[in-house]
Amino acid sequence: MKIFITAFFTIFLVTLSYAQKGLPEDYLSAQFHKERREALRNKMPANSVALFFANPERNRSNDVDYVYHQDPNFYYLTGYKEPNAVLVIFSEKQEVYEGGMTNEILYVQEKNPQAEQWTGIRLGTEGAKEQLGFDMAFNGKDFKDSGIDYAKFDKVLFKNFENDYRDSKRNDADLYSLIEAFKEQINYEVFATDNSDKKRVYELIKTTDVENNTIVVQRIEHSVANYPELKNDKVIAEYIDAKDDKLRMDLKQEVIKIEAEAPKNNLDTKTLSTLMAGLRQVKTPEEMVLLTKAVRISAMGQREVMKAMHPGMSESEVQGVHEFVYKKYGSEYEGYPSIVGAGSNGCVLHYIENTKMKLENDLVLMDLGAEYHGYSADVTRTIPANGKFSLEQKKIYDLVYEAQEAGIKASVIGNNLRSPDEEARKVINAGLIKLGIAKNDADARQYFPHGTSHHIGLDVHDPSLRGPFEANMVITVEPGIYIPEGSDCDKKWWGIAVRIEDDILITENGPVNLSDEAPRKSSEIEALMKEKSALDDFVLPKLN
Repeated sequence: MKIFITAFFTIFLVTLSYAQKGLPEDYLSAQFHKERREALRNKMPANSVALFFANPERNRSNDVDYVYHQDPNFYYLTGYKEPNAVLVIFSEKQEVYEGGMTNEILYVQEKNPQAEQWTGIRLGTEGAKEQLGFDMAFNGKDFKDSGIDYAKFDKVLFKNFENDYRDSKRNDADLYSLIEAFKEQINYEVFATDNSDKKRVYELIKTTDVENNTIVVQRIEHSVANYPELKNDKVIAEYIDAKDDKLRMDLKQEVIKIEAEAPKNNLDTKTLSTLMAGLRQVKTPEEMVLLTKAVRISAMGQREVMKAMHPGMSESEVQGVHEFVYKKYGSEYEGYPSIVGAGSNGCVLHYIENTKMKLENDLVLMDLGAEYHGYSADVTRTIPANGKFSLEQKKIYDLVYEAQEAGIKASVIGNNLRSPDEEARKVINAGLIKLGIAKNDADARQYFPHGTSHHIGLDVHDPSLRGPFEANMVITVEPGIYIPEGSDCDKKWWGIAVRIEDDILITENGPVNLSDEAPRKSSEIEALMKEKSALDDFVLPKLN
């Protein structure tokens, strides 16, 4: 029987490995990920170690999980797509595992034929070496007894834990177990206490000048109201009740003394996010190939919907057309939940229900983005369901278009995320006041309540340092006007919502609109909506 089981799983794995052939050939290369790790290592403090944990698996319902999505930083540095994994990067080579010298280790899910029959082939340690280019890879359970002496490093860099992962009783090397082992190895409980609300209050006391004591006492009292246990701290209680500045100055010196005598730790949960944002905000040529494809796929989805749309369609049908186009072009997923809002639904900025059954003569706001090999686009168009803008719809639409043009022109090297917003907002404020919809700039804000730009990449809201624009950054420019039912303006404007969003590459020669294949001008949209759609003849039989 044992021989039969072994033979069965051998045949199964061979068959499945053949099924894996024919995969896309344009994934990021192992060399890309290796270079990104080296770039991070060059930015790390001397004598430091950085740890990255894979994303948790998340439950959808009962025994069904959501489709797994790797943590973007983890994928950026490894190319590894499976859960229950840890990446360790040393600033300098270390001697680990019986004399082996390395500056990085990847811990992965262990090969398991029975599990792989249900959920797919795992890379395992050999796959991590052969396909991902790691010299040193181990099974996850080995991380629990890695022998890494974290105390010898000046800095241990990691992102603090959100506690949003489950403990699988059937897997002693799941993410929960890996994190618990790490916490024990670094004495995390002491670190967590040191970074408590008490520490933040101590910092306020320590850095406050005498003349600002009254304001700080109010802030501390607010903290105590939210966290009553702070009252148990003698210094905090005395600081609040102190009747003169001299006593508060004495207590300030007491805090300085307490912190000076406290045991030091080398744990750092802030620096790593900053380092990764600095790397990811500027895209490499390899990344631009994938991100550009994601954007173009999304633009093509907008084009096809413009040709296919009619008043009898539902919001979810429009969503389906977009996502069908994505799949036809090889996009694996959507970069975020698709937003298709007709009429007043478009005034809900992150409306994802998409349940309205008929579009009728409404404007339809469509904010969708394809994810291609991990990189997400973010493209929005707003079009009339019947193919023709009404007078009021066109006035609002053309105003948003004019604002977007101003925002795109401001997307140049040396400016920053505030620049497109400021330029777009000037246009919209002036336009809304001229139309009699807003009384002044402050009043106009309610109709344009969000920012104009953000970075995109492996996250649809990609991390950045929010500094000056540099070449090969990719941002959105997405002004909008939203006038819900019941707004304090003429009823003829109610229910109109318009957002136009494009993905803009910052270059030495000015901004490049990567999503310009999807028409933006109102006249161009109306012209394309007159064209025949490939879906016009796609009629399904009725079910009733």
